[in-house]
Amino acid sequence: MARIIDGKQLSAQVLKQVAADVEALKAELGTTPGLAVVLVGEDPASHVYVRNKVRQAGEAGIRSIEHRLSADISQTTLNELVESLNNDPDVHGILVQLPLPDHLDEAEIISAIDPAKDVDGFHPLNVGALAAAQPGLIPCTPLGCMIMLQQVHEDLSGKNAVVIGRSNIVGKPMAALLLQASCTVTIAHSRTKDIEAVCREADILVAAVGRPEMVKADWVKPGATVIDVGINAIERDGKRKLVGDVDFADVEPVAGAITPVPGGVGPMTIACLMKNTVTAARAQLSETHPAAAVGQS
Repeated sequence: MARIIDGKQLSAQVLKQVAADVEALKAELGTTPGLAVVLVGEDPASHVYVRNKVRQAGEAGIRSIEHRLSADISQTTLNELVESLNNDPDVHGILVQLPLPDHLDEAEIISAIDPAKDVDGFHPLNVGALAAAQPGLIPCTPLGCMIMLQQVHEDLSGKNAVVIGRSNIVGKPMAALLLQASCTVTIAHSRTKDIEAVCREADILVAAVGRPEMVKADWVKPGATVIDVGINAIERDGKRKLVGDVDFADVEPVAGAITPVPGGVGPMTIACLMKNTVTAARAQLSETHPAAAVGQS
């Protein structure tokens, strides 16, 4: 059976290091990293995510500042809030929880965040830095996936990697990180011909497409490492259940290593948000270039 890559255990290790880095910042510079979390509307999943993020921040010693806003807030008012956070020296990271209500322009809000405080790694300047293999704040989920892969593979160079999904949040930045690690990278998506055969070539398979249990055993090369980014709520036997994009029971006997859902990539995403917050704080307090942040905390 496959090795299970335990995201809960690994995220605890990351958070332990983050807490140590927070204490080091306090000792060196007398400052506690501050994370501002902006939540608009009443989306239940977003409230759960924000609650978990705020809890993890507190456990790591990061000061969290919550802004809970009504769903009918105007674009102008939200922009003004983001600008005030950009100018607040006690705020080192800004997270605007997505999705936003339909009347708000997500791209405009993401671009309004100071890239030095963009702990989600979604600002176009951080996206460009990643694509150009330059320092910058890296999206949390792909960063967490890379940490998980490094638990299995000491060296990723030369491996065939297939990423299923081409989103700006996971698929594209995941492919960029794998390319930086000297993998041979393929992005598969809804228009990919014979996608099963493409996936069977992968030494590393990352599923990030949002389709419940799409990846079956016959998609997976024996011994491959499978990273399941999907979190999908389904009804099974009259009960609500969370499953990934990978059919875990079907694939586990074939894979060499696999992440579970839940308890895999999810905890790592939040841990990497905290890691990015401390990284951003150190860069700002040290007056280094905003893009010279990631990987130094």
